[in-house]
Amino acid sequence: MLERIDGTRYVTPLREGGSLPGIVEGSDLGTYVVKFRGAGQGLKVLVAEVIVGGLAQRLGIRVPEMVAVDLSRDIARYEADEEVQDLLTASVGLNLGVDFLPGSFGYDGSRPPTPAEASQLLWLDAFTANVDRTWANPNLLVWHRQVWAIDHGAALYFHHGWPSRSPDAARFAAQPFDASKHVLLDVADAVPGAHARLAPLVTRELVDSVLADVPDEWLEAGVDLPAAAAVRAAYAEHLLARLANPGVWLPGGAP
Repeated sequence: MLERIDGTRYVTPLREGGSLPGIVEGSDLGTYVVKFRGAGQGLKVLVAEVIVGGLAQRLGIRVPEMVAVDLSRDIARYEADEEVQDLLTASVGLNLGVDFLPGSFGYDGSRPPTPAEASQLLWLDAFTANVDRTWANPNLLVWHRQVWAIDHGAALYFHHGWPSRSPDAARFAAQPFDASKHVLLDVADAVPGAHARLAPLVTRELVDSVLADVPDEWLEAGVDLPAAAAVRAAYAEHLLARLANPGVWLPGGAP
């Protein structure tokens, strides 16, 4: 599981995001952008963040470190903003913390990643069906002259049908990916080559290690997915089925 820390102080909201993430200080003396379990998008957004961020980390793509942040009711006690207070009260328990990168700024194309890095990130977004990395919302930061990927909650769309709909890995495997509006499309010059390098690394063992980072309490069970282990197995089945079918979703076609 992710490292678990306590949230000690709510600092300020980040009103750029629709889910109203906020800056929170942790018991490890770190500062984190916290995505709250009580936000309107629900727990599955946190799960997608951990899975896609975990894949990125293991494949050498720069993403901020993640932790599980335990919030108590006391953290909302001195918050004057009623909207934020309601959100904090609804988010008692484990939330997702993403390392705050001080001094970073939003990606505007003036400091692009290398073509190889851009190709790897475009590959990851296509593989995980992440549609939320366009010029309208790049979800990239530049920190110390390097590009970092953030905000992967829009990926893995298929799980939003769970538990009311049965898992269908074949449907996800056959879902095309439209890269025409991707923010790095003009920089990425070798996505099929990135696939040739990265796909062999995405083994069942690697996928299982990523899924092990997701706290059990974020995995919503149902009739077809009666326990956390079954939910993890369904995620693994979906990811591996898609990996085996790159001709459908890989920009530039399978190598």
